[in-house]
Amino acid sequence: MCGIAGIQNLSSKAPLSERLIRQMLSILGHRGPEKTGVYLDSGIHLGQCRLSILGLEAGDQPISSRDGQLWIVYNGEVFNYLELKKELEEKGHRFTTGTDTEVVLHLYEEYGSACLLQLNGQFAMAVWDNRKNELFIARDRVGICPLYFTFCNGRFIFASEIKAVFLDPEVCRGIDFEALSQVFTCWTTVGEKTVFKNIYELQPGHYMTVKKGAENGIQKPYWQIPYYTPDQQWGGCRQEAAEHFRTLLEDAVRIRLRADVPVGAYLSGGLDSSVITSIISRKFNNRLKTFSIGFEEKSFDEASYQAQMVKFLGTDHQQSRISNNQVRKQLSKVIWHCEKPLLRTGPVPLFMLSGLVRQHGFKVVLTGEGADEVFGGYNIFKEAKIRAFWGRQPGSRYRPLLLQRLYPYIFEDAGRAKAFLHKFFSVTGKDLNDPLMSHQKRWENTAWSKTFFDPAIQAEMEKTDTLDTIRAKLPAGFEKRDLLSRAQWLEMDIFMSNYLLSSQGDRVAMANSVELRPPFLDHRLIDFAARLPACWKINGLNEKYMLKKAFNDRLPANIVKRAKQPYRAPIGQVFFNEEHGQIHELIDPGELERTGIFNSRKVNSFFEKYMKKNQGPVSENQNMAVVGILSTQILYKQFVEGFADLQVSTPAKNPDRIIRRNDAGQLIYETQTNRTCCL
Repeated sequence: MCGIAGIQNLSSKAPLSERLIRQMLSILGHRGPEKTGVYLDSGIHLGQCRLSILGLEAGDQPISSRDGQLWIVYNGEVFNYLELKKELEEKGHRFTTGTDTEVVLHLYEEYGSACLLQLNGQFAMAVWDNRKNELFIARDRVGICPLYFTFCNGRFIFASEIKAVFLDPEVCRGIDFEALSQVFTCWTTVGEKTVFKNIYELQPGHYMTVKKGAENGIQKPYWQIPYYTPDQQWGGCRQEAAEHFRTLLEDAVRIRLRADVPVGAYLSGGLDSSVITSIISRKFNNRLKTFSIGFEEKSFDEASYQAQMVKFLGTDHQQSRISNNQVRKQLSKVIWHCEKPLLRTGPVPLFMLSGLVRQHGFKVVLTGEGADEVFGGYNIFKEAKIRAFWGRQPGSRYRPLLLQRLYPYIFEDAGRAKAFLHKFFSVTGKDLNDPLMSHQKRWENTAWSKTFFDPAIQAEMEKTDTLDTIRAKLPAGFEKRDLLSRAQWLEMDIFMSNYLLSSQGDRVAMANSVELRPPFLDHRLIDFAARLPACWKINGLNEKYMLKKAFNDRLPANIVKRAKQPYRAPIGQVFFNEEHGQIHELIDPGELERTGIFNSRKVNSFFEKYMKKNQGPVSENQNMAVVGILSTQILYKQFVEGFADLQVSTPAKNPDRIIRRNDAGQLIYETQTNRTCCL
């Protein structure tokens, strides 16, 4: 992947700033440390910093159509580019590079926005039409690659990361408290919002056209998370479905191994990454390099399962063992790259893992992300199933006991904790009819942490209801879908794209110039899974039933049968009893009052109790409140207070390749070694 940026002149009489586009590429340098290039004319400045993976020698961007009308900057990969290139060549298109970027540009030239439906990949792109004075931007179906934008004083500004947009001194930097309320409810923002005022994210599966003279652009969807009614679902037997699934996944892996550099894989020891690594090592690369993390805290560690899979497959394995101290020390750096508050520390070890990958000379790794969302792997799906079953007989003594199969360690407490959890998980008739039933309890519980905000900010947050915002964006007929389909849509649309693939995906990987490729999010697999009956995804309480059926004979039995262990990182163990340093600086009463986001008295009272030695059990909500408060304070200091100095100090580095269009319409090409002109 790479970093892209651009400034479009919509109505401003002032010339566009060449220095600004150079600065934007400079601050995105971690996304593409190898080459930079810009295209400059009076209507647009486009830039790209490159992480070379395909067409290493002749793939520098921006790339133009043969007549110079269309120009593209592009981040990501289209994995079926070879097949698309062959079809385009049969139509008369001719290519000068071996990159997928050039294929995408020719495809756009041939089909316009409809080209997006033919792409199997992960991408964010911008195509400038010089004759029409029109910009086209687009993002992949599920939002693996990011793209942010704003409209400011007659200009449209976009980039792969918000920090590049903020380098324009005319762009205001302020917290959007409605969006912040969303983060402190469902861990992330909803829709196109970011936590910064007037900074938006192009939604997954959408494109936007921005024309000269326009004051805004209209996002249009080209893909949506599929849903099939029972009469449209898979028509064959389970065994046929398992065989088809295996074929699809193996092909998704095959095309994601396309690269002109070595490709490795993450191996967590869980089912999903084990399936991916087994496919690679058995079918495509028996000298596979794998990477994983282990934890100082044993309850989070999966090293024994990783070791078993390494021995089983014979991979060349590297592990980074993460200490609590490292998590605490790296939190600020991770916030800088994630560009939003976090409620958990999970992104930090993944940031360190991508550093390990890069340290060993790899730029690309395949991962198991997406399998839980697509094939029904999370406990929240099973919770919803049990609660709905219980809700049909709310007085039953036996139905709620099924929850103990999910959380036996919680229900060991026969006292107040057990009574509280029964109350927490219980469901009424009203709840059963709520389209958000699967997630509503969790979201309402997480929202408790908003009580720590300053009263004025709480009042601002209460002007809109996050759950109402989510309800407003539900697809037509959503309430008629089966329970699992509704829960999967909520997980994929809100959490997966905006958190899992962002804060735990692209952002922490590209911070170390590493590209993640998740085969389970191939759109063909998503469509296939949507056609499966719910009971083929969760059979009783057996999650990811179809995945296990398809691959149970190719993995060790205990890997297939082991209880689901969601990826988590330590929180309480990281922050308990810290006697000095960053935490105390961030929650210092004077510091809290100066930033004005949180109620100083409440925060300090909470932290005093939280950090005492030998205290009682700490709830997950308390842990998330700790991380949320600290990360919001860090974010504010980095992006609102401290950014002005960064705007001045960020270097405007000279790009490796510059293409200018002069007033006469001529294109002038400049490199570090020569300068040429052509019509």
